[in-house]
Amino acid sequence: MTRPTIGILTWRGEGSRFAEPGYFRRLVQEGSHLGANVFLFSHKDVSLAQRKIRGYVPGASGGWVSKIFPWPDVVIDRCRKGSPEYRELRKKKNLFLYANHTYTNKATATKIFLKEKSLLKWMPDTVDYSPTNLRDMLGKYKLLYIKPGNGTGGRSILQLRHAKDGYHLLGRDLSLVRRKAHLKSESALVSWLNRWVKNQQIRNGNFMVQQGLQLALVPGRVADTRLLIQKDETGTWSVTGLGVRVGPKDSSTSNLHGGGKAVPFQTFFKERFGEQKTAAILAECHELAHAVVDVIEQHFGSMMEFGLDIGVDVNGRVWLIEVNPKPGRDIFKEMGQTALFRQSIQRPLQYAMHLLDQQKAQKAL
Repeated sequence: MTRPTIGILTWRGEGSRFAEPGYFRRLVQEGSHLGANVFLFSHKDVSLAQRKIRGYVPGASGGWVSKIFPWPDVVIDRCRKGSPEYRELRKKKNLFLYANHTYTNKATATKIFLKEKSLLKWMPDTVDYSPTNLRDMLGKYKLLYIKPGNGTGGRSILQLRHAKDGYHLLGRDLSLVRRKAHLKSESALVSWLNRWVKNQQIRNGNFMVQQGLQLALVPGRVADTRLLIQKDETGTWSVTGLGVRVGPKDSSTSNLHGGGKAVPFQTFFKERFGEQKTAAILAECHELAHAVVDVIEQHFGSMMEFGLDIGVDVNGRVWLIEVNPKPGRDIFKEMGQTALFRQSIQRPLQYAMHLLDQQKAQKAL
């Protein structure tokens, strides 16, 4: 039986420089264990005329080795850099059998979610950034977040707290450098934020103003839940796992590469809410995840995996913070959950192989 060939579409820098080398090495390795040939490629490695691809696999002594591969049976899109050339490749019809359709940015996704009755109870109040919208939101909430509509990894996010002595800003810039400011008047605040949204833009994207949530279940630290939902080897959506990210002291976000710490979900919440309430919160997180992927597939077509950032506030209420279409899975490794970490890497490959089996069965009819 011929081994299926799975191509991983990603971004490649100069030479053989890839953005997630550790994860990609594991993907190739797990693919081999599952009986598939897996290789990496970027938009610039595709030869349409010859219908061949220059692909990359791990070298025996480190680094990456390139060679010409046949056309892949199925492609997993893992490209996190939306260059024009990449987008042009994705627009081509019937080029590859993709395991995941294209998605959208966080701002557009949030607007879709806010219009869905099935999701409304979990959605924080969110509007596009403008001085007028900012003033309206300041009239409603003492805590706000100013965040890019197409950001990732906690970049360019600001926490804005309105106190008696003015406005306190805390966040990280594009380079993940921590930034703080204290402004005494609303006009000074608006001027400062107008500069921020201009200088901290990500790929010319807009910014959002979002209702701040009371997520300090650990005093002085932001804590949120990262949930990974994936399709399994039968094409069924399943929650692979989840964990809590606790941010550093006086940080506006909980991201792991921003200094956050990973804690098992049950351990964290049982200490704060007890066993019964924790079970109810866990069930609601699962309910939210399945509701979100249902809505996404209605709008964008078949998908493969998503990482949900979920906020559980000090009263135990569950909120959807954002959805990531190409999620990390290091939280499982950080928590020492090696079996879950491995499963999280295997599932995209298993689903890709399931898609291929489905296609073959349809052709045989």
